[in-house]
Amino acid sequence: MTLFINPSSKVIVQGMTGHQGMTHTARMLAAGTNIVGGVNPRKAGTSVSFPKADGGVLDIPVYANCQEAKDATGAEASVIFVPPRFAKAAMVEAIQAHIALIVVITEGIPVSDTAYCVALAQREGCRIIGPNCPGLVTLPNADEERGTNLGIIPDGIVTSGPLGLVSKSGTLTYQLMGELSDIGFTACLGVGGDPIVGTTLLEALQAFEEDDNTKACILIGEIGGDAEQEAATWAHEHMSKPIVAYIAGFTAPEGRQMGHAGAIVSGGKGTAQAKQDALEAVGIRVGKTPGQTADIMREVLAGAAQ
Repeated sequence: MTLFINPSSKVIVQGMTGHQGMTHTARMLAAGTNIVGGVNPRKAGTSVSFPKADGGVLDIPVYANCQEAKDATGAEASVIFVPPRFAKAAMVEAIQAHIALIVVITEGIPVSDTAYCVALAQREGCRIIGPNCPGLVTLPNADEERGTNLGIIPDGIVTSGPLGLVSKSGTLTYQLMGELSDIGFTACLGVGGDPIVGTTLLEALQAFEEDDNTKACILIGEIGGDAEQEAATWAHEHMSKPIVAYIAGFTAPEGRQMGHAGAIVSGGKGTAQAKQDALEAVGIRVGKTPGQTADIMREVLAGAAQ
């Protein structure tokens, strides 16, 4: 599937030379992602060697900035692995280079920095996924040789199939991928758990609705904000494909942040119950556990096949 990116798209990694950047670049390469460069101004002009499946070595060049990397490679996407204090500058640099897709893995970025960068990206026609997210995996369909893995989503836990998955939570993304691995997915997207994110649950559902290979969707939400309610309203009016949901945080106490920066109930708003009520009001079934959510999706697919 081409969810915001094509399998052949050229990808750069900002922060590739750091420990996390090198670890996940190696993993993304092993998954078939077309990584063509890294960015680190202090190591520009060098290269980093990564093992190839055939036993050889792939040397990936390091550039001083995103514009230089784009000019040299034609990069269309970037994955950001930099500390929070450098994340705003990294995002701005990618946006100013007009990198079309920017996947921000970094956690702990100030909300004001994210708000600035998301607004700038919208003005410049770029798309941010994240921050504080596991990234994006697309699986190949019958017409594609490979998919793409951008971020930290584990490889090998899922196969290609008819489901689309969008989630606020990283670990729950992996769990539902595993629970439904025998059915398979077109794409799995973690939008991130911060109060402001570059790509919303609603926008992901819109993309899955437009994809002919996606036949049903899993939506994983959690306490905080109203993104699930907005997605439910849009889906009720526009979505032709069935959705099954899971909401995390039913036992979360009010006023206490739970994991993600955006996962907090305040003033009685953003509760798991309110989200479940909104989803069920428009016909979206909500599982009580990830396992039950997977079972419901199986029922939905079986019913659609009859």
